[in-house]
Amino acid sequence: MVHRRVAVGISAGTQPPMRQIRAMVGAARTLRLDSLWVVDHFLGFIPQVLWDKEMSWLAKPGSRPHAYFDYQVVLGHLARRAGSLQIGVGVTEPIRRHPVLIAQSFMTLAHLTRKPPILGIGSGERENVTPYGLDFSYSVSRLEEALEVIRLCFDSDGPFDYEGRFFDLHGAVMDLKPPPGRVPEIWVAAHGPRMLELTGRFGDGWYPTFPMQPGEFAEKLATIHAAATKVGRDPQRIVAGMQVFVMVASTRAEARVLLRSKAARFVGLLASDEIWQKAGLSHPLGEGFKGMIDFVPESYSREELDDAIAAVPVELLEESGIWGTPADVIRKIRALGDAGLQHAVLVPASALVSRASARFTLKSLPGLTRRLRTGRD
Repeated sequence: MVHRRVAVGISAGTQPPMRQIRAMVGAARTLRLDSLWVVDHFLGFIPQVLWDKEMSWLAKPGSRPHAYFDYQVVLGHLARRAGSLQIGVGVTEPIRRHPVLIAQSFMTLAHLTRKPPILGIGSGERENVTPYGLDFSYSVSRLEEALEVIRLCFDSDGPFDYEGRFFDLHGAVMDLKPPPGRVPEIWVAAHGPRMLELTGRFGDGWYPTFPMQPGEFAEKLATIHAAATKVGRDPQRIVAGMQVFVMVASTRAEARVLLRSKAARFVGLLASDEIWQKAGLSHPLGEGFKGMIDFVPESYSREELDDAIAAVPVELLEESGIWGTPADVIRKIRALGDAGLQHAVLVPASALVSRASARFTLKSLPGLTRRLRTGRD
């Protein structure tokens, strides 16, 4: 039986050592994946007080969960190694970097790659902003202006002006242009109505990171398409992507054991209060908590975090997550494909739990990705 094909990418992160990131590129090329993504962080999500063997077998003595390379340097380093892979960041924001600098960096990257690089961009996360004295207010409005400026940089011929609340440009020039056929693609990390509307107006792709059921995915994609049509853009040219956290094991019983692990429950803690409310639950970090967008890892005590993680019900992870045997994972991603998903970027979260689960996760990737990309059982 042949199903709808889903392009497959993988998240490589930007954490040391560099040889590990290079190995991910080699593995992605061997698997003939479509894309490889790095991340843009000052801080990781796992707090230092939780970084121990109980959280993950990867927590070796002396290791630090918040050590991250600069994503722009890493992408430049990987560009010649990527081959036919599309490489991108999932995602950055226009708070720490000016949109003109972002545009220049990606047009530079386009000269180093075979395929258009992907600029994944969103409104930001508090953990990368608030601890460093930067302003996180009106972040969606700032993003809207930044997208307008980035498009001006990509499309302008000669000096251009822009007058906004956050960015003010007069006679600005961006003469650097990408090679033909390699204009960087803008994928917007959107979940709420206004962000979905911005995706339709400016995005070449959609890159949500929160879990969704197929029906919700289809509804939000329809909102994006309507926004694109309203401004005269072809909605079918917007790639429907998604970052997919995967918990995979050889049997469903073993997968349920993984869901009860501290690492899996912590991932559930980073889901928004909106997701919890849909399951009839109250988020332990408070009403209105926006999940990873609001989470500042070093602002909580070990006791607070342990209590919050303990409050994460396995049923929530079962209902909202992509988990199970490889066949289960494929079936669930294909259901999203039927709802419009075109490009799934895998985050193999089960590899965090134990050395054995990491081995099985890596072992399952070739068959899993091949079946998604070909559509064949």
